[in-house]
Amino acid sequence: MNAMTAAHRDFPLNSVVRVTNEKTGASAVVRITDRGPFVPNRIIDLSLAAAKAVDVWRSGTALVKLEVISSPAPIDHGGRWCVQIGAITKQKDAIRLKEHLLESFETTQVIQFPAPDGGYWVRVKVPQDDKKRAQEVARATHVDEGTVFLVRLD
Repeated sequence: MNAMTAAHRDFPLNSVVRVTNEKTGASAVVRITDRGPFVPNRIIDLSLAAAKAVDVWRSGTALVKLEVISSPAPIDHGGRWCVQIGAITKQKDAIRLKEHLLESFETTQVIQFPAPDGGYWVRVKVPQDDKKRAQEVARATHVDEGTVFLVRLD
């Protein structure tokens, strides 16, 4: 919360990114240490310290520009990928979704686990964590229980 960190679904963990508020011009350099945001139409979640530095902590959201300063792995290719479905409030619903996805995608591994907000997430891991296969699974996955996101694991 007090470190200059952020969550991003696609950038490799430990990437260093400059985040600039398009409206105010305020910017900060953050390290990607987590995955998220798992909210449609958002590209990055900032820690409290970073949100204050970029002048978005009062409004909560803003249009921002991202510039990758450094990354431990290529951004445009490679990586390990999965499909994540979030915002499931009841564990029994997460388990039911997991079982349904196991039937639909026989060659995948499906796990369900607690989310930081008290809900549950379901993650579909494809063979070799391949991005193209994960994209196919994401496009083919339509559920009422939550929103489907492509997520980089590394």
